[in-house]
Amino acid sequence: MANTEQSPRDRLEAADRALAADPRDPRALIAKGDALSDLGDGRAAASFYNSALRAAGDGKGLEPGVIADLRRAQAALQAQARRFERHLAERLAGAGFNATTSSDRFALSLDLMAGRKRMYQQEPRFYLFPGLPQVQFQPRETLPWLAAVEAAAGDIRAELNALLAEPDLFRPYVEPRADRPNRDGMGMASNADWSALFLWKDGEEQPAIARRCPRTMEALAEVPLCRVPGRTPSILFSKLTAGARIPPHHGLINTRLICHLPLIVPPGSRFRVGNDARAWKEGQAWAFDDTIEHEAANDSSEERTILIFDVWKPELTEEERALVSAMFQAIDGYGAGGAAWGV
Repeated sequence: MANTEQSPRDRLEAADRALAADPRDPRALIAKGDALSDLGDGRAAASFYNSALRAAGDGKGLEPGVIADLRRAQAALQAQARRFERHLAERLAGAGFNATTSSDRFALSLDLMAGRKRMYQQEPRFYLFPGLPQVQFQPRETLPWLAAVEAAAGDIRAELNALLAEPDLFRPYVEPRADRPNRDGMGMASNADWSALFLWKDGEEQPAIARRCPRTMEALAEVPLCRVPGRTPSILFSKLTAGARIPPHHGLINTRLICHLPLIVPPGSRFRVGNDARAWKEGQAWAFDDTIEHEAANDSSEERTILIFDVWKPELTEEERALVSAMFQAIDGYGAGGAAWGV
């Protein structure tokens, strides 16, 4: 504890002498923080409390008195953070900021600065196209075709219901390949908890299923599907059984968006991309960047089924889309085709 018999200036000088001998002495760092706090400089005090906590590490081998001082420093840091957040909120409110109506990007910047959220970046496992925005869920205003897809949700659901009457049509979404090593770090390979029925798969129509879903195909006719022969688009009904989870993972390429149209979504089925977690709502579609960490869960007692398809990112020009497609066709023409992209 601080020596209250000395003035803050005297304690500051004593702490500086101790830190000159050992700049990582947790007790001296806390003492300097205490002195600065008593002098009215809370922000400077917080920096020394932070340094003390870093220097202490896991606290092993420290005396009980030092541990107590570290806990006090941590509590002071938390109180300082709350005061700072209140100050910032009051000033920004005075400047017109409203968390529900103002810029989403600015609101996220505040959450990141305060440590309430962490920053997630694109981490494609195969191909990175530089310069594309780091956006978790794509803004609806950049997807003018999305509303038309939503308007067809009832008809698409009717076609799905007919297929669900034949459950053997669905296969595990992750199936092993005989021509490649098969790694299953997520426990999803051959796992029927996450199953799929494809209308298009790896850039090829599956006519036996597609012809049974004419309204679904019609609803996607004006959608800018990501087209790379032999790889994409994929259009499928994706089923997640009750209680199932898809672990956090990243997609392969960042030049496309993955789209979900929820069709059968019981309460408790939810989805996260980066630091944005949402519940699926029947008939309300979204598009997201799957190269940002994402995961899914169905914590309900019923199956969840959605329509999934992939589209080009709207920021790519027509020339860039054609070049990306040509590049992957050249790769596959060389015999270097990798794992299926999937969605």
